[in-house]
Amino acid sequence: MGPDFDRVIDRRNSDSNKWHKFPPDVLPMWVADMDFPSPPVVVDALRRRVEHGFFGYLAEHTELPEIVVDRLNKRYGWRVSPEAVMPLPGVIAGFNLALRALTRPGEGLLIQTPVYPPILRAAGNHGLVREEHALTRGRDGRYTIDRDSFAATISDRTRAFLLCNPHNPVGRVFERPDVEAMAAACLRRDLWIIADEIHCELLLDGRSHVPMASLAPEIEQRTVTLMAPSKTFNLPGLKCAIGIVPNPALRERLTAAVSDLVPKINVLGHAAAVAAYRDGETWLDTLLHYLAANRDFLAAELPRRLPGVTMAPAEATYLAWLDCRAARIPGGDPHPFFLERAKVALNDGKLFGPGGEGFVRLNFACPRSLLADGIERMARALSSR
Repeated sequence: MGPDFDRVIDRRNSDSNKWHKFPPDVLPMWVADMDFPSPPVVVDALRRRVEHGFFGYLAEHTELPEIVVDRLNKRYGWRVSPEAVMPLPGVIAGFNLALRALTRPGEGLLIQTPVYPPILRAAGNHGLVREEHALTRGRDGRYTIDRDSFAATISDRTRAFLLCNPHNPVGRVFERPDVEAMAAACLRRDLWIIADEIHCELLLDGRSHVPMASLAPEIEQRTVTLMAPSKTFNLPGLKCAIGIVPNPALRERLTAAVSDLVPKINVLGHAAAVAAYRDGETWLDTLLHYLAANRDFLAAELPRRLPGVTMAPAEATYLAWLDCRAARIPGGDPHPFFLERAKVALNDGKLFGPGGEGFVRLNFACPRSLLADGIERMARALSSR
């Protein structure tokens, strides 16, 4: 039998941050943590690893790089060597490591807003100047890139571009022409590219992802690509991610920057990543169909149940970016309104930077009944405002 994503599992009695951050009467639909168990192949692999009984240091050379190399080739036609694969404890650690290695205080870091808060904070972590290129939001709620303004935002101070694709929170999968245009602008201005592509396997409706580094050798040589099984297979607590760095000199700089500051992946994270990448494809295919159906259910319910709240259906991820500016919410701030009046915890759009005011982010990776409950709670709150 396949996975039963409709099954509701009570996580309140676990150590889940998602389910403990707010009081018991609040339905948590915020952090990017799916309310589905990880694939059985991962659970089985972890069980075998735990029963082994030894948790010493992980070997320097493991099977994970070979598995990643094969996956990149099959999914994107991107051929890299196993030496290019750097296991890391997380994508956030990865882009901060890259910035530490490749930039100096006072230089500029280009990002696109609104964006995932750790990306928004990254410049400040390293004494960099945050340079913002605003994504363009169309009347249909869909976000696009103004290629000319992107190139014009790059200044003489800019040293690196931190890309988020597929984009969190707006759910766009940037198409090849846009990826090529951004890469070309970075190449012309001699920027390092750090590509957070953690959601690249959570593609809906059969869409395709184009890793920026796969475009051309000259782009690959200046790019650090970051991926992970954590969002795809619901493994964030196991702290395992992948850096793909084909340029040996760049890889050496990153390795030197790690020194004793960034821990290596742990043995359980490694076991889970290997199992997920090697044997989790059937589970993932079923998940993607369920996520697309949840997204479509949410998109259909919004105009009927939540007047004034709109969204552009996500092309990837399991995160809905809800525009509440026309919902006549008292005070105009949807996050505290839905938390206090609906008992639904969402992510506050303001934390995603400019362009996030009046928005909230909703995680729809949950059993359909929980999603329906969240919509019902929000609808009651709006009807009583």
